[in-house]
Amino acid sequence: MSALICGSLAYDSIMVFQDQFKNHILPDKVHILNVSFLVPQMRREFGGCAGNIAYNLKLLGADPIPMATVGQDFGPYREWFAAQGIRLDQVRELPELFTAQAFITTDLDNNQIIAFHPGAMMESHKNHVRDVEGVSFGIVAPDGREAMLQNATEFAEAGIPFIFDPGQAMPLFNGEEFRHFIEQADYVVVNDYESNLLQERTGWNEAEIASRVTAYITTRGPRGSEVHTSEGTIAIPPARERRIVDPTGCGDAYRAGLIFGLMRGDDLATSGRMASLMGALKVEHPGTQNQRFDYATFAAQYKEQFGHAI
Repeated sequence: MSALICGSLAYDSIMVFQDQFKNHILPDKVHILNVSFLVPQMRREFGGCAGNIAYNLKLLGADPIPMATVGQDFGPYREWFAAQGIRLDQVRELPELFTAQAFITTDLDNNQIIAFHPGAMMESHKNHVRDVEGVSFGIVAPDGREAMLQNATEFAEAGIPFIFDPGQAMPLFNGEEFRHFIEQADYVVVNDYESNLLQERTGWNEAEIASRVTAYITTRGPRGSEVHTSEGTIAIPPARERRIVDPTGCGDAYRAGLIFGLMRGDDLATSGRMASLMGALKVEHPGTQNQRFDYATFAAQYKEQFGHAI
C-alpha cells in the first residue's frame, strides 16, 4: 500500500498564548495592527503536511512515500523519519536553503496565528511524480505553486488516483486553475472555510464540484465532516477525543485516515470515520507527530466509537 505524499516537510515552532486573541485585537484598529503575545514556552516539532500525513499513515501500517524538498538543517528530521521506517528516497536536500519553518501560536480558544517560511519548499517542482514507481495512490497537499500544478498533472497522466488538498496554498491559485485541479483529481478535501472560498473562486457549488470527482469532502471541526458525491451527501460523525491537548496537525491526521481507508477499498462512510478517528487521536497529543499506536489499537478504538469493526 504505497502512497505518494506530495507536500511540505517543515519544522513547527509551537507556542501557546495563555489568553484569547480576541481580548487583544481591536476589530476597528486592524488597519494599524501592532500586537505582541507573551508565550513563555515554545517547543520545536517535526511537521509539514507531507511529513504529518506520512507519519500518521505509517502508524496504520501503510507505506507512505513523502516527496518534498528540504534544506541544510534537515538532519534531525531525517534521523526521526529513518527511525520510524519512513522512506526518504523522494526527499531532495538543497544545502543552500533552509527547510520550511512554521511558527504557530495558539490561544486558549484553539485559534491559531501562523507565520510560514517556505525555504526549500519553493524548489519542490524539481521532484516528479512520474519518476516514482510502485505508487497506487497519491495526494497533492500544500506545497510550492509550480509543484502542485505539476504533481496534479503527472498523477492524472499516470492514472494514479489522488486527493487534491489545497489547504494553506489556497491564495496561490485562480479560479481557472482550481477548476483544472478538480477536473484532474479523484477526491478534493477542504475544511468548511476553504470550501466556501473554493466555491467562490471556481463559481461551482458543492454539487457541481462533487459531480466532477468521486468525492468532495468537507471537514467541519467538532461537527464532523461531510462527503459529497454525485449521489448525495454522507454525514461523518466526529470521533470523541478523550482530552483536547493540541489541534495542530489534526487535518493532516484526518487525511491520512482517509487515504488509508480509500487505499484499502473501504467505502466512503467507513473511510470518513477512520479519518475522523485519526484526527481525534492526534488532538489528544501535543505537536503533530507524537501520538503512538498501532493498527490493532486503532481498530479497537474504531469499534468502540462507531459500533462496528473494520
